[in-house]
Amino acid sequence: MDFSATVILAGLIVALLWLFSVRNSRRYRLPPGPFALPIVGNLPMIDKNAPFKSILKVSEVKHETYGPVMTVYLGWQRTVVLVGYDAVKGALVDQADDFTGRGPLPFLVKATRGYGLGIGNGERWRQLRRFTLSTLRDFGMGRKGMEEWIQEESKHLRDRVNSFKGKSFNPTFLLSQTVSNVICCLVFGQRFDYDDAQFLRLLHVIAEVLKFGSSPRGQMFNIFPWIMDHLPGHQHTVFAQMEELREFIQVKIQEHKKTLDPSSPRDFIDCFLLRMDQEKDLPTTEFHHDNLVATVLNLFVAGTETTSSTIRYALSVLIKHPDIQEKMQHEIDTVIGQERCPNMEDRKSVPFTDAVIHEVQRFLDIVPFSLPHYALYDISFRGYTIPKNTVILPMLHSVLKEEKKWATPFSFNPQHFLDHNGNFKKNPAFMPFAAGKRACVGESLARMELFIFIVTLLQHFTFSCSGGPDTINLIPEYSSFANVPRRYELMAKQR
Repeated sequence: MDFSATVILAGLIVALLWLFSVRNSRRYRLPPGPFALPIVGNLPMIDKNAPFKSILKVSEVKHETYGPVMTVYLGWQRTVVLVGYDAVKGALVDQADDFTGRGPLPFLVKATRGYGLGIGNGERWRQLRRFTLSTLRDFGMGRKGMEEWIQEESKHLRDRVNSFKGKSFNPTFLLSQTVSNVICCLVFGQRFDYDDAQFLRLLHVIAEVLKFGSSPRGQMFNIFPWIMDHLPGHQHTVFAQMEELREFIQVKIQEHKKTLDPSSPRDFIDCFLLRMDQEKDLPTTEFHHDNLVATVLNLFVAGTETTSSTIRYALSVLIKHPDIQEKMQHEIDTVIGQERCPNMEDRKSVPFTDAVIHEVQRFLDIVPFSLPHYALYDISFRGYTIPKNTVILPMLHSVLKEEKKWATPFSFNPQHFLDHNGNFKKNPAFMPFAAGKRACVGESLARMELFIFIVTLLQHFTFSCSGGPDTINLIPEYSSFANVPRRYELMAKQR
């Protein structure tokens, strides 16, 4: 069958699926939403570069009609969008068991071959999540072991920044190396030198994969995978690069098998291999080679770019607001000093610094939509029925910028996290890691990295840029998935 015939056949199949979906939907009391066209659904009304803005605008303009729970169609895929704190919390926290499903995102399915924690459901997800969280705890997530790894890496970061001797440099790749090395210690039991060629290549691949996944073309792959698979384009290069990552991980696994000491596991891979051996005779075990490779891939990719981008954004904020930078440095100097490494016990003693770091996360709003959830069965929610196989998009942006929850939602304001006495205060609408049972498994690790790395940098350097604060634009570059901080050359003057 030639290419044109394949496309026509695929189009007919999609049309039939669309008609079936629409007909089937009439059986349910779906949340309201705008009229959808055949096949393309509501895609024509959505800004491909900032889909969250388009959907939020529809929700706001038609708030009285649609409310905070709205149905849209992304291509033929029926999708329910949750807008605002009450709706998001009501689903992810109050009805957590109903909303634990993860949709079969074609891009992630192809990248992981359908295995791993990221897109797992049911017993696979439960077992892998429980194992991952317990292993992270065993290696000190929130305790000393992991903290010491981060402190050690912070010294390498400090030395590399110092090597620029106050001259302008772009911190993007350096911060990716720093954060990724913490994941490497956890997963592989080793860190890499910042000049290691293989390490540099792997980070380049991760950046390319995430860039494609956040692009309009990457999102089109999720909507029309059977068409995109047969079209020429960058997607084929990206999936070839994913194979590079898989090969690297598999080599590391083989190295671990040869040197494994059952009495002294060194890292995540060792722990997984031991569990594989324990359950090797169980036909239903989820602890097998494919899930190990995919879960390590999940941790390696997800644990690098979001945290490093947040640190990079924090530096832009400090350059934009030198008064905030100075106040943080004064607090850090008074409580911690400039000589010893910060630790997580210090956080409660530096409330302003803690508030700024939280506000950086809130204001950046790095993932406007949570990773899509999925209805594994018919769900009753707020008087509606969300049918099985519906994609569910919790709009985290609408929570982090909700006017009822934040005094100045569209301004950078550390006071959002401080009470009238200057003490740190929590806000339940702070959900950069999502919420509920599908919240980010690495949340505690990310919080630790953000605090220790940012405080270490401010202990030793004052940050600026050649053009001055007015040249810094804190509005990120929007994409189909993530809000990416703008890149700037900055200068780090040693204190």
